Amino acid sequence: MMSFLTLQIYLILSVLLGGVMVSYLKATHKVQMIKLTLAFSGGFLLAIIFQHLLPDLYQHGFKNAGLFILLGFLVQLILEYFSGGIEHGHTHSNSSSRIPLTLFVALSIHSVIEGFPLGGVYGGGHVSHMGHQHESLFLGIIFHQIPVAIALMTLFLNSSMGMLKSWFFLVLFALTTPLGAVLGMQFNPEQFGLNIHVILAVVVGMFLHISTTIIFETSENHRVNLLKLVSILLGGGLAMLLS
Repeated sequence: MMSFLTLQIYLILSVLLGGVMVSYLKATHKVQMIKLTLAFSGGFLLAIIFQHLLPDLYQHGFKNAGLFILLGFLVQLILEYFSGGIEHGHTHSNSSSRIPLTLFVALSIHSVIEGFPLGGVYGGGHVSHMGHQHESLFLGIIFHQIPVAIALMTLFLNSSMGMLKSWFFLVLFALTTPLGAVLGMQFNPEQFGLNIHVILAVVVGMFLHISTTIIFETSENHRVNLLKLVSILLGGGLAMLLS
């Protein structure tokens, strides 16, 4: 298992990579890149949910796993009400210079929560190993953060915030998942009388909502194009190879 510092660095770099890609892509290419990387991450997330995370939850006798998975699904639904669905590629142009604060806060809360189970391993919680035999949860977060960062940076630039201010807020966002990992390392759910698997179950529910939304969203003519289908299959296939 990689060191905690290395994990933090990779989490931050994945977001910064998305920002760098925005700087070198044309407007039409940005939209296509967001769609394809999201499709890949959606396929990967859905595969690790069924291949690693759900089995890890249920094989350790966590009887209320379904309840907290549903809770995570609903939490993500609420967060997307405020974020506008940027987690699965929805960007909305804004010609003003105002920062989309509610969107940024909702997306940051999402990122902090998904970092919790990563920190649980390093804090001695050993949350069912969370598929970490192959770092599947970590890779799922990395693959998802890149297209989200592309969409977020695109939104910042379209809102006339300026390059410097846009990078400032992207760096802040890059720190949210590492912050969640730090909190997960410091706070054990058992300290509050909760099962150690609670946080993982909530994250699984959130990922389930995001991945299924990405996969089942179609184009205007209600057809999934070939490139998106291939990207989904590649993401799912990679997750299966990690078995």
